[in-house]
Amino acid sequence: MAEIEQTPQEPATTPLLHPADGVPPIINTEELFDAALAQLALGSGPFAFDAERASGYKYSARAYLIQIKRTNGGLHLIDPIAFGPGHRCFIALNQLIQGVEVILHASTQDLPCLREVGIHPTILFDTELGGRIAGLARVGLGPLLESLMGVSLAKEHSAVDWSTRPLPHDWLNYAALDVELLVELREKVYQLLADSKKWKWAEEDFAAILAAPPAPPRIDPWRRTSGMHKVKKRNHMAVVRELWQARNEMAQDLDISPGRLLSDAAITEIAMNVDKGPITNRKHLEKILRPLGLRARWLENAATWISCITDAIAMPEDQWPETRSKSDVLPPIKIWRERFPEKYAPLTHARFNLQVRAEELSIPLENMISPELVRRICWQPPEGSVEQALLALGARRWQAEIASPILEQALTEREPLEIPEVAAEAEAVPEE
Repeated sequence: MAEIEQTPQEPATTPLLHPADGVPPIINTEELFDAALAQLALGSGPFAFDAERASGYKYSARAYLIQIKRTNGGLHLIDPIAFGPGHRCFIALNQLIQGVEVILHASTQDLPCLREVGIHPTILFDTELGGRIAGLARVGLGPLLESLMGVSLAKEHSAVDWSTRPLPHDWLNYAALDVELLVELREKVYQLLADSKKWKWAEEDFAAILAAPPAPPRIDPWRRTSGMHKVKKRNHMAVVRELWQARNEMAQDLDISPGRLLSDAAITEIAMNVDKGPITNRKHLEKILRPLGLRARWLENAATWISCITDAIAMPEDQWPETRSKSDVLPPIKIWRERFPEKYAPLTHARFNLQVRAEELSIPLENMISPELVRRICWQPPEGSVEQALLALGARRWQAEIASPILEQALTEREPLEIPEVAAEAEAVPEE
């Protein structure tokens, strides 16, 4: 009899259904906030933080719920909308965390909305980034809890509208669980980093996140409209730009997610149909948008959209957008081989050998060194030290020390590696 192949079994996990001490009441008065601050002050060790936003529902990225837990300091759910940015209670909370580690999962997502209310951590531990540097394959909060602590989290409320008031009890339970074991998870991730001699790397990355300045405004943000790659003509680009800008202004005024007013797919579809006939009324829009699964909300502002289309079509050619933005974005890699072979050859060697080194160190390539920095060094080799050039471009010191010898060697190459290219173009995206 043929032997039946056994498939490996996933380790058993225990569902985490509710916080050990139950779901605390929502903090929406100064009296409750003051009591929470007093309890937190009696605790010890780091503060575990999380925040819930209303992504996909609101224009703003403000926090609509803030969760905090500290050993012997309790678990607390704060409604920041009840207080507003800069409230004295947030000032007191910020004073309490100064010089004490704050634990966040995927910190770059939550830091802006925490800073908006006045919470400015000075020491950070990011469990998601720590997991990446440690070399773990799955670093979402749920997968980390499963693999390192043997517990599972339900994610059924991850995409709800957190601006809803009052917040349902089961939503609050879900939110509380995001910090229930965050302190313990931090210890597990730290141990992995220490055992693999990567703690100093992570520590440098955490400090760099806190020190990073706000991102500058994007050049031509309308160019990031989903489906933009299908829009080839400049007059069509003008339609996308006018629709995007009008939608953005309206969404900001109403504090509503732009896609709920008119989706990106609808904008690009309209733009690519303007040459097929005039779009002068609601019925014309309906006909174009129906194949996308027409949403009634898209047509509530039909007059505005039609006005944008009309204005774009009437523009003289010298006012149409250029095919490419006038930013310092490098040319796409796919054209380097033919048009810039002297830059393409070093890039192939750099990408291949950096990937080999990343695998040896059990760390994702994009965490060992940003692919964008690799492209920039290969596009414009520095006159001096590659290591100093990487640091000037924003690399961490540990990253520059690892990558610079590999890049220095790659820059001497004149013939490309004839091997399947390493898929290193995409930056890491934090798991939900």
